[in-house]
Amino acid sequence: MPPTQIKAFAASRSTRAKTDRIDAELIARFMAFRPDAGRVLPHEKIRRLRALTSKHGQLGSPDMLVAMDAELKGLLDRQIAELNVRIEQTIASDNDLAAIADVLRSVAEIGPGASTMLIAEMPELGQLSGEQAAALAGLAPIAHDSGSMRGKRAIGGGRRKLRHVMFHADLVASHHNPILKTFADRLRAAGKPHKVVITAVARKLVTIANGLCKHRQK
Repeated sequence: MPPTQIKAFAASRSTRAKTDRIDAELIARFMAFRPDAGRVLPHEKIRRLRALTSKHGQLGSPDMLVAMDAELKGLLDRQIAELNVRIEQTIASDNDLAAIADVLRSVAEIGPGASTMLIAEMPELGQLSGEQAAALAGLAPIAHDSGSMRGKRAIGGGRRKLRHVMFHADLVASHHNPILKTFADRLRAAGKPHKVVITAVARKLVTIANGLCKHRQK
């Protein structure tokens, strides 16, 4: 995260108060405004992994499967399988990436696809606070308040590809992980809309992943 830029952004908004909640919202607003801010040039293997995951996402798009005959589907399946092998080889060739992948994949709900995307799109994982990780993923709620009026919270900015993958992961987590299922059920019981629930679960998954990587625990 670029602290100098965030501090300047806070000054431009005349934000002087400092609490965890205010900091998290400020980071979320900043990332919505500048989603690529703070990114350093990733090392070669991260760049390669990012290219492979991007290609994998293109080949795995449902739009490509529409009206596709069996022969073409077979070819596509082989290309995807080859990409999966290359992705795993890239991760295995770097001790740090392999260790992070091992930690992430110890969480059943963070499957190979989500763990690979987390590594590729958020190499800062484990070096951030939970609020920062959520903001970078574009999953931190941004308030729209003015005076006594409290506007509707919304998410935005951040790293869009990662956010979409985490939404898919949370569909599994909210049904099969006992802790996250209880969390999701509690939100539903409180009358929260479906989108709010899945966003909250996805955000919690990202913060869990960040915490595990920070302490390298499984």
